[in-house]
Amino acid sequence: MIITKTSEEIELIRESALIVSKTLGMLASEVKPGITTLQLDALAESFIRDHGAIPGFLGLYDFPNSLCMSPNAQVVHGIPNNTPLVDGDIISIDCGALKNDFYGDHAYTFEVGEVAPEIKKLLEVTKASLYEGIREFKLGKRVGDVGYAIQKYAEDHGYGVVRELVGHGLGKKMHEDPEMPNYGRRGRGKKFIEGMVVAIEPMINMGTKRIKQLKDGWTILTADGKPSAHFEHDVALINGKPELLSTFDYVHEALGIKSDEEDEFRAKKMNL
Repeated sequence: MIITKTSEEIELIRESALIVSKTLGMLASEVKPGITTLQLDALAESFIRDHGAIPGFLGLYDFPNSLCMSPNAQVVHGIPNNTPLVDGDIISIDCGALKNDFYGDHAYTFEVGEVAPEIKKLLEVTKASLYEGIREFKLGKRVGDVGYAIQKYAEDHGYGVVRELVGHGLGKKMHEDPEMPNYGRRGRGKKFIEGMVVAIEPMINMGTKRIKQLKDGWTILTADGKPSAHFEHDVALINGKPELLSTFDYVHEALGIKSDEEDEFRAKKMNL
């Protein structure tokens, strides 16, 4: 059952989502060759707690850390460890925060040092596919419309779209209805209604769409060992249109990136 949110509840989700956005922005300056994912995880936990929230992933379904850290061929749900990042890596950082009983859940795939052009393109296409999906999150549209938009954009660029892992509703639980696949058929699935909040999160592989899981019970890998990218936003349906509750602005500021990609999904410009 889809749980719609009041305007007050949406603002509470926005507060949690922006804590995650700020956490990712802080981490953007720390992601560099030589640092370990465990070190990044510790920084994130402290930052989230210092902002009056608790890490949303820590202990959720018994997950052992505050961040899902998934480098290179890892798709999602990677467990932080003591292996240093190296030049040319990419790393998906998925982060959650819980404040005032509501979750934020938000992800960005970072470049580590200088990455190969074909990997840079994978990241660009995956992020663009996220916005293709968000544009379809409108009153009267359906889950399949979002999935179709993401799938078509990614597959038109020759990439594989993961099927087994999906986006989701967001609120007092990290995962609510509806599931939000990154593939689908137009006009199919649950209809969007005012006050919905969802996390849309394309997981796009350079090669095959097929995946496998490590024996740790968490880490998901591409079946062919090729890189995967992952970007995620929290989005509310307000006045019939998608409005971002999360932002990549803090990441962009840290990395010196100028972008207007989010402007069409905001009621007003966020102040950093």
